[in-house]
Amino acid sequence: MTDTSKKSYINTTVSTDLLKSFKILAAQEEMRLNQLLEEAIRDLLKKYEKKADGKQR
Repeated sequence: MTDTSKKSYINTTVSTDLLKSFKILAAQEEMRLNQLLEEAIRDLLKKYEKKADGKQR
């Protein structure tokens, strides 16, 4: 799990349709938007980390 005592604030904009779908998913999963967003960021970082590992240096 992540260390919940250390958090930073971010602010961004996303398309209205994307946000609506994101809120629906959060409700269906009974999770906070923040929890899902942190999961998505972790997954995205893993995805790009794997791509970087596969590249020749």
